[in-house]
Amino acid sequence: MKTGAIRLWDSFCARYDVLTDSVRLFDLSDERVVRTREIGKANIRRMLCRGDAMEAVIRRAASALVDDWEKGTRQFDGLIYMVGTIEDETFTPLYIGKAEMAGKTPGVLSANLKGVQTDTSKFARWGDGYAYHIGDLSACVVPGHAPNKITKKYSAWAQAMFVEFPSHQPLLRKPIYFWAKAWKPENLGVFEELGQTSLANLEYELIGVVGRVFPNLLNYEGQPRW
Repeated sequence: MKTGAIRLWDSFCARYDVLTDSVRLFDLSDERVVRTREIGKANIRRMLCRGDAMEAVIRRAASALVDDWEKGTRQFDGLIYMVGTIEDETFTPLYIGKAEMAGKTPGVLSANLKGVQTDTSKFARWGDGYAYHIGDLSACVVPGHAPNKITKKYSAWAQAMFVEFPSHQPLLRKPIYFWAKAWKPENLGVFEELGQTSLANLEYELIGVVGRVFPNLLNYEGQPRW
């Protein structure tokens, strides 16, 4: 018998086509080896390569969000995203996050969403720069990054995703998938009976429910601190 948390999770996944709309997070040279590339001029470093389909998902969603912001229609709160594995028709999240429309300065579009068609430094939180997901994960997984760029948070990501690291041929434990959705505040969240759910609330709802079902969730905020 499914627990309440599992039923909530399955319902959310079905409502927003999480399984069918998920794409590979990384660009692969075979089934599980992630390609790398060099970036930078003065500070050349190797980075994990995002998959083309994953980048297309980010660009489509960010384009809708930026257009909404520029027109002032305010239909969206921002972007909700998840990474995880898929087995037995179940998406098992490893991390849940968001990129909100507004940045640190009130009334100003977030820099995370600007220029994603040509600039991958921030890329809706999935950018190549340090303090962004791909940049910080690469610092742990790909040799050659400064030791002070290797963090506890992304070492945990690396441990969950890769067989060993650092490595010049990063080998995934399992295929890693990415799902994202431009979120409208009128969308239903995890708890249908509560009705419309903002992006900020949705992130914590998802972390709370998913953390009860999948103990390997890497989110720190929103979970009990034992």
